[in-house]
Amino acid sequence: MNLDELLYSTYGFSSFRPGQREIIERVLAGEDVIALLPTGMGKSICYQLPAKVLPDSVLIVSPLLSLMQDQVAQLKKMGEKSVVAINSFLKPEDKEKIWSKLHSYKFIFISPEMLVQPFVKQKLQQIRISLLVADEAHCISQWGFDFRPDYLRISEILPSLRFPQVLALTATATDKVTEEIKEYLALEEPYVYCHPMDRKNIVYDTKKFEDGREKIGFLKDFVLKFNGPGIIYAGTRKKSQELSLLLTELGISSAFYHGGMEHQDRVFVQQQFQNGELQWICSTNAFGMGVHIPNIRHVIHFQLPTSIEGYVQEVGRAGRDGKPALATLLYAQGDEGLLESLVMDDLPTQHEIEEVFRHGAGATHLIDQGIVRETAFRVVSYWITKLPLEGVVRQIEQLRIGKRHQAAKIKELISRQQCLRKYIVESFDQQLSEKPKNCCILDGIDYSNFEAFSQPQEKRLPLEWQDRLRVILPI
Repeated sequence: MNLDELLYSTYGFSSFRPGQREIIERVLAGEDVIALLPTGMGKSICYQLPAKVLPDSVLIVSPLLSLMQDQVAQLKKMGEKSVVAINSFLKPEDKEKIWSKLHSYKFIFISPEMLVQPFVKQKLQQIRISLLVADEAHCISQWGFDFRPDYLRISEILPSLRFPQVLALTATATDKVTEEIKEYLALEEPYVYCHPMDRKNIVYDTKKFEDGREKIGFLKDFVLKFNGPGIIYAGTRKKSQELSLLLTELGISSAFYHGGMEHQDRVFVQQQFQNGELQWICSTNAFGMGVHIPNIRHVIHFQLPTSIEGYVQEVGRAGRDGKPALATLLYAQGDEGLLESLVMDDLPTQHEIEEVFRHGAGATHLIDQGIVRETAFRVVSYWITKLPLEGVVRQIEQLRIGKRHQAAKIKELISRQQCLRKYIVESFDQQLSEKPKNCCILDGIDYSNFEAFSQPQEKRLPLEWQDRLRVILPI
């Protein structure tokens, strides 16, 4: 079989990007694989192309509905019809149709929460799976322990699927995270491909301010000077909305995006951004995974991210076209307080742990009463199945220590006196081979690279929904 011919006939590409061939060859050789490829390096091809050769279905465990829908849309655009995303938003009649012809789908996208449901497991047992793909596999470590524990249960389904091959894909993972991916996917001797994570076209900038007012002033000047498309990351839902309103008042097309919005509203905002109707998205870290917009020029962190891994994931959404992109991290005195709060909020308190243990299976009513948060309940419920009370308390304390370490790494990024790029790369257990000419604020930044993308142009405010409806459905 000639992989180059298969690549050309499937995608029209004449050559593989670095790492793709090695990963695909290992998958086709029947090995389990962990693949670390930087954002924009074409991770999806690493399972889509083997699917042309593998005899049975490919099951893709994906963290976000928007990511699934984007990947499904891409496959259909390529002419692939045997693809489906199984999620809670499907109508009952659509679900029934999917279950009845599940064996006919080549690509099946599913969330970890849906995957572990007994009914779904039963349906998947009835078909043959050649390959299980854990997409955005860093989420196993980043979210599994304290936010979405079903990520830690993916390996539980492997025996019922007759142990298909496993391909874990991610853009960012330290050695520790890679080991956790191995452990929680039950991979004994996987082939690990680790591509250098440094993106030479991304320039790292930091700005420090005395207070929040100065920071806002800087942001106003910045967005008036530099055009998007760009993403402004905020630490809270409220702040993302405030920043969007600020930009709108300046006459700049923007919208907010966060996990508290209705699904259809999030989809609408994402489509506006992809269609070029919005210059800026003001968002929590809920936005960006699976969003393929090649010409994003700026990623601004208005508040401190909660980890280096998350920071690099978010920054990596810029400059996929290979042209210069600027990552700007803003810091004002006192921002550490919000960072500590964000880092620790998802972890169950001692009181929540004890309450869930005390009430056992009947603990769900504690959520309605406001005694236990839903995220805390899910986490404790998972660990109850593994450990006694004292063990769960120790486990949560270890997570707390780990999160404090993550926060310390971000604080060090702010106070750094030497090359930011070198520090970021070394945080992922890699070495920086060479610095680009435009590297980071501590090595000097030529901002004219970004001014070239910001020639005066008419700023298009997004249509109000009534006007948009008239355009779509003229009456």
